[in-house]
Amino acid sequence: MKRYKQIIKEYSKELREVTHIPAKEVEILLLHLLEKNTIWLHLNYDKECSCEVELKKLVQRRAQEYPLEYITKKASFYGEMFKVQEGVLIPRPETEILIDKALEVLKDIKSPKILEIGVGSGIISVMLALLVEDIEIVSVDINDKALELAKRNAIKHKVEDKITFIKSDLFTNVPKEIKFDMVVSNPPYIADDYKLPKNVKFEPSNALFGGKVGDELLKDIIDTTLNKKIKYLLCEMGYDQKKPLNNYLSDNYKINKIEFYKDYEDFDRGFLLQG
Repeated sequence: MKRYKQIIKEYSKELREVTHIPAKEVEILLLHLLEKNTIWLHLNYDKECSCEVELKKLVQRRAQEYPLEYITKKASFYGEMFKVQEGVLIPRPETEILIDKALEVLKDIKSPKILEIGVGSGIISVMLALLVEDIEIVSVDINDKALELAKRNAIKHKVEDKITFIKSDLFTNVPKEIKFDMVVSNPPYIADDYKLPKNVKFEPSNALFGGKVGDELLKDIIDTTLNKKIKYLLCEMGYDQKKPLNNYLSDNYKINKIEFYKDYEDFDRGFLLQG
């Protein structure tokens, strides 16, 4: 049998076209099979590998640009580990910025009530529940798989008592009597005719495409949030949507403040609106 060190070197060659960290991804797949951590692997590089057959299958699947997170069924976000699964959008690192922006506002609100539109895997709601002590969150989605996964992540992180999960198309089934302080959302915002990279095509289209232009759902969320007189709205958006959204707000509303923010690659990625 080959040693772990040799296995990692050999199979990393198969992933050079799909990732900039091929050796690291082979290690992740290996550790997923072994149910071990990185420290264990570093201490056992020269030991013989007994799972090459299983590893080869996973590497071949990843070589077809199938998402690593769907293979391992987990993803890291904001320093925590979350469950992921097919049929639900994979967490993105740039959404961590949305968490930071939310915390800046929520630190000055006593016992805040938050509505998340499109909960997905639950990363936003769960992280806010972990980081804000007296928070109450209502999290909605139209995707049953997403709601079930988000519940599992809430239970995993022991914050299920702070979050109410509801199947709803935007605000449709949200209890009208709740007075929310903030709406947060990472909605679909890609135009329907945009050609996705191959790796993203494995993710659910209803979590990606936002309409003919792409910002239709964002505008629906803006309209309803402002009409309900909810003070804060925090959303992700497409890199090219700052100008049209700014124009839409200027043409239709008198708002107190809007702050656009950039992601880690310096693209416009979201906004904080104060109504």
